[in-house]
Parts: sequence; C-alpha cells; structure tokens
Amino acid sequence: MSTTITVTGMTCEHCEGRVEDALAGVDGVTDATADREADSATVEGAADIDALVAAVEEAGYDASA
Repeated sequence: MSTTITVTGMTCEHCEGRVEDALAGVDGVTDATADREADSATVEGAADIDALVAAVEEAGYDASA
C-alpha cells in the first residue's frame, strides 16, 4: 500500500534524507521517498497516517495528509 503526504520546508537533499529517515522509523513503513520539488513524501507499507505526519513534524518539517 502506498501513501503520499504533503511535506513543506524541505530545501535540499539533506532535508529529503531527514524526512525519509523519520518516516522509515514509523512502524509499518517498508520504504519512504521524499521529494522537495513536489513538497511530498511517499511511503510504502501499512503505517498509520497520523504517525507519519507526527514523525515528519518531529523532524522539523510541516506535514499534512
């Protein structure tokens, strides 16, 4: 299952990596890809959407589903 969330505040490749690492730490995530140009992140797996948003926000970025 694929889920895409909106992530704003990413300005560089390092930011994308931080978001991907934060999402990868959420239970149920098997893969995560962030795209600063699209202001989004796509997650594979069966993770809770609220947990995904919270993980990104804890990493210092704005997120919404």
